[in-house]
Amino acid sequence: MSLIALPLIPLAAVLLSRLPLGTRFAPAVTLLAAATAFALAVRTALRVVAARELVALAGWLSVDGLSALVWLLVTFVSLMAALYSWGYLAAHESDARRIRSYYAHFNLFVFALVLVPLMAEPAVTWIAVEFTAVFSVLLVAFDNTRGALEAAWKYIALMFMGAAIALLGFFVLFWAQAAAGGGHDSWDGLRAVAPGMPPVLVMAAFALILVGFGTKVGFAPMHTWLPDAHSQAPSPVCALLSGVKTTTVLYTLLRLVPLLPPARAAVWLQVVGLISVGVAAFLLLQVRDYKRLFAYSTVEHMGIIFVAAGLGAPGGFYTAMLQMVSHSLTKSFCFFAAGAALLAVGTREIASVRGLIRTSPVAGAALLFGALAIGGAPPFAVFLSEFSVFRAGVEQHDYLVTALLVVFITVAFFGILLHVNRMVFGRPTAPVPPAHAGTPLPPTCVLTLVLAAIPVLVFGLYQPAWLHGLLMLAASRIAPVARP
Repeated sequence: MSLIALPLIPLAAVLLSRLPLGTRFAPAVTLLAAATAFALAVRTALRVVAARELVALAGWLSVDGLSALVWLLVTFVSLMAALYSWGYLAAHESDARRIRSYYAHFNLFVFALVLVPLMAEPAVTWIAVEFTAVFSVLLVAFDNTRGALEAAWKYIALMFMGAAIALLGFFVLFWAQAAAGGGHDSWDGLRAVAPGMPPVLVMAAFALILVGFGTKVGFAPMHTWLPDAHSQAPSPVCALLSGVKTTTVLYTLLRLVPLLPPARAAVWLQVVGLISVGVAAFLLLQVRDYKRLFAYSTVEHMGIIFVAAGLGAPGGFYTAMLQMVSHSLTKSFCFFAAGAALLAVGTREIASVRGLIRTSPVAGAALLFGALAIGGAPPFAVFLSEFSVFRAGVEQHDYLVTALLVVFITVAFFGILLHVNRMVFGRPTAPVPPAHAGTPLPPTCVLTLVLAAIPVLVFGLYQPAWLHGLLMLAASRIAPVARP
């Protein structure tokens, strides 16, 4: 029942948050719904570790290790974003109608996000992925400024273009399935007939879906919407967009990897991944907006996950899952920290922020923590996952790929720390605007920063047995199917 109940929880919160019962009712309902969904996701994940798969409706609604892992990430980041939104939104929005509108769209977005990994039918998964774009566009435009509206139009235009290309790819994929003898249109059904699918059709389908959904993931050079949307959307929305929205779409692409011939899959994944990591690394050096800084970092990390999956073998697939977890947790924290900095100084311009550790010690410490964590410094979770990727590359004798990855990640690390170091410790060049000077951060924002930082640090030092088991199950779902 929890498989069906979990997506219904945010859907119920949509209706409740629309009720005109005061400015605190909608955030309270959203927070309660997010906490309940997270509790159900934890319970589901533990059951999956024990039973390997849970089925609510065969061929339509089911959860295995990979989908349970994504569910867990989505619900945790959603919970943190709901808690953060309470104080963040109250700090600059007093219109009760706009607050209700924000939370209604927030819950719709979460509903779409939890729907994606639940769907066992690829065509319905495509619909759920498109829901994530449709339900998030109004959140991108929430501030109703010219920049926000431009970013929202660009975002939705590219999302719809990607949707059409991906849909064509699924049609070709179903054609390949029919040529192999048919079977049920589910992820397991596709895996069952994969050895008999014509390789030309499979590769053509994957190429189309990669371009279409790669737009939504943010692979370079299809990433142009991502920095615009992240610079304009409210920070808790950015945490969802970058932390889990890109992850749910990447999840769909990874579902297709077992259908490909292993040698060709490795080349595609490594080339696409390295292009994204390399482009993002050098863009990080010249960025001027600290929210765009973390947006480009998302492009980098999506590429790292793809490269890790392209390394193949159990080690590569496992590290891809580990990298996905560490990125989702860390990147959402980074946008919470960026939101705290914005509340403290009132500007997103990197050059205008100096001495943040003195202006707002909490925001400054959080921003530095986030920069070190997402850059891959020890002892944080991203360091462990990136080191595991390097080790898998060496074990697979992919020395060129590993060397390029090390170079690009090093450039990205210094790019991020170069900007954040100046923001946190640099000498102030201008006084903080009076509207922000001395303004304490909302308590829910501070609490979110503390709670969201815990797994970022803990998972870099210790990996619970249940998480290791879940990662192993998830990795097995993107391994190649046996071929004659």
